[in-house]
Amino acid sequence: MKIARYVNGPQWMWASWLVAAMLSLAFLDLTLYGLVIPASALVLALLAGPGLRRSGNARPRVDKLDLAVVAALYLAVVALFRLAFTVFTTANVLGLFLCFGTGLVLGVAGPVFYTVRRRRPLSDLGLWLGNWKEAVILGLVLSAIQFAITLRGYTLPAPVDWIPLLVMSLTVGAFETVFFRGFVQTRLSASLGPAPGIALAAALYAVYHVGYGMSGQGMVFLFGLGVVYAVAFALVRNVLVLWPLLTPLGSFFNNLNSGDIELPWEAILGFADVLGLMAAAVWLGHRRLRKAAGRQP
Repeated sequence: MKIARYVNGPQWMWASWLVAAMLSLAFLDLTLYGLVIPASALVLALLAGPGLRRSGNARPRVDKLDLAVVAALYLAVVALFRLAFTVFTTANVLGLFLCFGTGLVLGVAGPVFYTVRRRRPLSDLGLWLGNWKEAVILGLVLSAIQFAITLRGYTLPAPVDWIPLLVMSLTVGAFETVFFRGFVQTRLSASLGPAPGIALAAALYAVYHVGYGMSGQGMVFLFGLGVVYAVAFALVRNVLVLWPLLTPLGSFFNNLNSGDIELPWEAILGFADVLGLMAAAVWLGHRRLRKAAGRQP
């Protein structure tokens, strides 16, 4: 496995840390997990010499436009989710889904078109085939551990009670991977440095769940999990390390286990439409970059 340009240090140490962090889900209290995992990552970064850093020795340069766009898109997404789940709620299913779906699409299309506008490659978002073997292998290992801890031996309910949830988990997982890891983490790391970028991106990932109406205790756990996801992405810089297995599996188990969400079969079509719009945004962004490259002398 290669260490991508945003992570430096012995690769086996970081890979072993990721495995240990996933195994810790089996015995650590959720709140304790959210405290121990980030602390252990900090210790490892110190022990690994330079730790997490950019390639070369150049200091990060603050890009004010990047930070402004990250803040604007983040606030817009959280506001849309908050509107969906705390204002419209299930009492107004149409309003809930329109706001939720708009937030999901914005979280992918916004970063894609901003990246293209800045004439940056989509690989900046992890949307490329580079390091795909490393990403798939690491993703499979982490997903297998998560599956063994959460879903192995789990008795699934009737198909209508879990298949729509699985499709929703795949859709939300795609949004979270591109938005929080590919965009927020990458842009924060470019301006602030990889370690602060990872920590802040993980914190923003945890806090964004206020849009779902989540409590503070749950956000502490998600901060720790966000650090795990951020390090995994930073190692290979490819979305395949997290999606379509790792993040959707976690979301699927959580939604299934809580029993708070009930979706009809028709919801599958709605989330399929959202996934289609996300894919279309990526395709259009790639097409525009190719045209721009073709016009260059």
